[in-house]
Amino acid sequence: MINKNSPLPIYYQIEEQIKQQIESGVLKPGDMLKSEREYAEYYDVSRMTVRQAINNLVNQGYIYKKKGSGTYVQEKKIEQALNGLTSFTEDMRKRGMEPSSRLLKFELIPATAKIAKELNLKENTPVTEIKRIRYGDGVPIAIERNLLPANLVKGLNEEIINQSLYQYIEEELNLRIADALQVIEASTASKTEADLLEIQKGSPILLIERKTFLADGTVLELVKSAYRADRYKFMITMQR
Repeated sequence: MINKNSPLPIYYQIEEQIKQQIESGVLKPGDMLKSEREYAEYYDVSRMTVRQAINNLVNQGYIYKKKGSGTYVQEKKIEQALNGLTSFTEDMRKRGMEPSSRLLKFELIPATAKIAKELNLKENTPVTEIKRIRYGDGVPIAIERNLLPANLVKGLNEEIINQSLYQYIEEELNLRIADALQVIEASTASKTEADLLEIQKGSPILLIERKTFLADGTVLELVKSAYRADRYKFMITMQR
């Protein structure tokens, strides 16, 4: 129970008790929490106090709200180390998860001035555009848009795209992927992004832009992705 005479705010005490239940395994990923009313009655406090504790736990990534359903314990975040260049498929399989995709767009487009500059091409050069929702164990993790020079990556079809694009490029086209420049920034989900990722509008997301290069310095692709911040996190080892 909480101590109403403690200098610690009541909402913080409730927050810490629920957090301890999650970390100890009493509340497991996917479990539904009690309602605000039930917590308020249990602790003999106002619903506003409970709501503050719940909102803090949502912001910290311990729980999430499902509209019209309730509040649930969040699944453990997928970790990706930023010390190597891997594909989404490789990341998922490395963690024992089953990767899958839903193809939203696959077509040839003329390179705009901006795309041409990024891919080091002439304007209007054919570019293959691929847009997919990426899943891990059936859960939507990211929206991914790939732009690749069409004359560099030939023979693509939906079957290949739904497997591992990098594997096809390296094993079938014999192109050696060398390195990439990646930028990550925080944002919030638009209505479209929220619908595709099955989260609420305004939920935190990670926007990632990556430019990948072949061994000879040729730009292979430009990738723009929106990852669910409640399901994915990045780690980096740093040395002084």
